[in-house]
This record gives sequence, structure tokens and C-alpha cells, in this order.
Amino acid sequence: MKVIFTQDVAGKGRRGEVKNVAAGYAENFLIRTGKARRATKSTVSKLRAQKHAENRDEAEAKKAAEDLKAKLESGKCVVVLSAKCGKDGRLFGSVTSKQIVQGMKKQHGITLNKRKLDLKDPIRSLGYMNVPVKLHKGITAQVRVHVTEKK
Repeated sequence: MKVIFTQDVAGKGRRGEVKNVAAGYAENFLIRTGKARRATKSTVSKLRAQKHAENRDEAEAKKAAEDLKAKLESGKCVVVLSAKCGKDGRLFGSVTSKQIVQGMKKQHGITLNKRKLDLKDPIRSLGYMNVPVKLHKGITAQVRVHVTEKK
């Protein structure tokens, strides 16, 4: 019996696959528990349409991420943050990813997710710093951060 998997089933199939399985297994387990549906002409065509829509959405998200990367890596997009520091240029506190995201939103109107910033350690010194941002699968941009002394 041909079925369309609606969920991943270990050793049998992944979500969205159309496979032939034993009729009893399909009826008594897969369809009854909602892990699969019967593969009819209408359900297969719905699956194709759904995959086409997912591919289109994925392409749009990737294009948007590439556009955002170009905007972030242009020389005009620098986040300027000020913090208190000592005489040697070391900050009393540190600049965190949350402050960078807030500064980006306030200064340039670009909304980023703070969890997507790949800041290993908080910034603890004055000057320029490049912070990697994961925008999409395989697309990483560099955000330029300039930390100045608060007066």
C-alpha cells in the first residue's frame, strides 16, 4: 500500500515521502496514529503543491538573507555604541549581543535576532570589532561594531 508520511518514522520514511509499505502496518499503525496518509491522486498532488510552496518560501528567505547581508556588509552600516571605560581603554562592563541588536535597530532600523549573533565573548575593549551574524543556512554576514568612550 502506498502512503505519504506526515511525520518521520525511524527506519521507514521521512516526512513528505511517498513509499510502499505493508497494508496491515499502514492501516493498523501509520494511518491510525496519524504518521501517514493514503497516497491517492489528490493527496499526491497536494503534496507536490505543498513542496513547491515550501521551495518558493525557502528561496524568498534566502534572497532576503542575501540582501540583508549586502546591506550589513556595506561600509555605511556600522553600529556605534558607547560605554564607560578606564584609562587603559578597557571597559568597566562589557558590550553584549543584546546591546548590539538594540543599537542596530535604533541606528539603522534593522531587526536581528540576538541568538543569531556569533559573539563568543562579550566585547570588553574600545575600538572596531567584526561580529558574525548567521542570517540563513550557509549565509553569514559581518556586522561592524564601534565601541566608543562614554563621556
